[in-house]
Amino acid sequence: MQQAVVTVLSAIYEVDFLGFSYGFRPGRGQHNALDALAAGIKSRKVNWIVDADIRSFFDEIDHEWMLRFLEHRIADQRIIRLIRKWLEAGVIEDGRRNPAIKGTPQGAVISPMLANIYLHSAFDMWVQHWRKRPGRGEVIVLRYADDSVVGFEDVRTARAFLDDLQERLAKFGLTLHPEKTRLIEFGRYAAERRRARGQGRPETFDFLGFTHCCGTDLKGKFQVVRLTAKKRMRATMTAIRQKLLQRRHEPVPVVGRWLQRVLTGYFAYHAVPTNLLRLDGFRSEVCRAWRHALLRRSQRHRLNWSRFNRLTRKYVPSCRVLHPYPEERFFASRP
Repeated sequence: MQQAVVTVLSAIYEVDFLGFSYGFRPGRGQHNALDALAAGIKSRKVNWIVDADIRSFFDEIDHEWMLRFLEHRIADQRIIRLIRKWLEAGVIEDGRRNPAIKGTPQGAVISPMLANIYLHSAFDMWVQHWRKRPGRGEVIVLRYADDSVVGFEDVRTARAFLDDLQERLAKFGLTLHPEKTRLIEFGRYAAERRRARGQGRPETFDFLGFTHCCGTDLKGKFQVVRLTAKKRMRATMTAIRQKLLQRRHEPVPVVGRWLQRVLTGYFAYHAVPTNLLRLDGFRSEVCRAWRHALLRRSQRHRLNWSRFNRLTRKYVPSCRVLHPYPEERFFASRP
């Protein structure tokens, strides 16, 4: 039933949703958002980045505001009542139902759509109007679900935006995470300006599993370097290592094919230009963990290096670029 309602709501709200919103929308994925971000930083006058994170967004959505936003476009009160019941369903503990006071149902099919509708009214429309006021300079905006990145030409504009954003979100019961929300100097001139002030290298920010850094290409031109976030890579490596030890007594071909599927899927997302060196290190760690698990199969192992290298060549995929440069793909669809 929720999926049916999501299909109807999507057809209605896709007309209203703005271009810089990418989360949970048909025909738009994470790599589309990453391409738009990199292309925007390189093609616009971006010198400062606000990496905004809303604290516990899905748990803090105000039900009354949510229903008011829906009533702007949905006239059928039966749909409104149905969504209200889903929002207030709550959980059952010790045989008693505890209705939810705020937030969306965790893991529900309709939650991403409701989150997009909420942020469309609370954030997207407001920031679209805010950045078009005179004196703002160049401003780029990109949002994926509750994670947003806003680029500015001037630091004073960036600070004013942060103050206004906190005030705007407070109106709808939301707050920015004080530790995850950051204002950093970033862009084509960041390294040069920080060097002139005697400061270190430009700061980095994480978005959709990638750490974005200021770098240069082979010709010395500015380039947004994207590397797999270390925190996410360590978590994936820990899970693979534990799984290999659990399955160490299974037939080697079975484990090898499982590992091949895992790494193929991992590389399919992370194998972007500028990231191959880090992925190659990740692949080496996976091979080391697999060899360690194979050696634990018996106290008298017979696994020499030549045999193990044959296994890695057969089952462990090598690293190669699977995505074009972001501006190439972005401007191919948006000239």
